[in-house]
Amino acid sequence: MTDVLKDLYQQVIVDHSRKPRNFRVIADARKVEGHNPLCGDHLDMYVKMDGDRIADISFEGSGCAISTASASLLTESIKGKTIEEAEALFEAFHELVTGVKPRPEERRMLGKLEAFSGVCDYPTRVKCATLAWHTLRAALRDGKHEKVSTE
Repeated sequence: MTDVLKDLYQQVIVDHSRKPRNFRVIADARKVEGHNPLCGDHLDMYVKMDGDRIADISFEGSGCAISTASASLLTESIKGKTIEEAEALFEAFHELVTGVKPRPEERRMLGKLEAFSGVCDYPTRVKCATLAWHTLRAALRDGKHEKVSTE
């Protein structure tokens, strides 16, 4: 990865950490709480469905820059997608942050989420990056989970 690309990715993460998108409560939505005890990240994720499509998604909480930026970018990337598309994006993101090089079709799917490609170099940060994603998965599967933990 070039230094220019690393700088760009870092800027994306910093921007979403400082000014998270979709940081709000959605009334009448599925709500699942996520917690990363290792880092202290905590979030509540709100998902409103329209059939099998994610009509709206948001989060609230506090956490490190990686956790907050990941939740923010997740909400931008997932809104309007079907459950099947969200699951595919989850898998591609999880592989990215655990060091699996994305295939060309996954690269297109990931878009700005590729900013997290360097997380695999810091194993303790993988849980920070994936907290929102595991919380989303729980909300999509049945929405009845009260709390998701990275432990």
